[in-house]
Amino acid sequence: MSKFGELIETAVPVLLDFYADWDEACKGMHPVLRDVAAALGDKARVIKIDVEKNHELAEALRVKGLPTLMIYKNGEMKWRQSGEQDANTLIGLVKEYV
Repeated sequence: MSKFGELIETAVPVLLDFYADWDEACKGMHPVLRDVAAALGDKARVIKIDVEKNHELAEALRVKGLPTLMIYKNGEMKWRQSGEQDANTLIGLVKEYV
């Protein structure tokens, strides 16, 4: 959990993707998130978190649906939504916090 604090305590926005390898919607988000990361460059970070390997964290954040996407900045959650999103929407959302 302390590593999670280090991840989100940055002035650079962090887009978190809570996913599972067995989930089809999550698989569909992989190329979208690659595009988002490429478009944002060093202005933001995109981090994928496997809920199977990080069960306690997913539970603590009440991640129910997959994929669940969150944007953090300076340790504070700015946005959260479950379900697939398109690259342009995510890029626009993250840019609001750059």
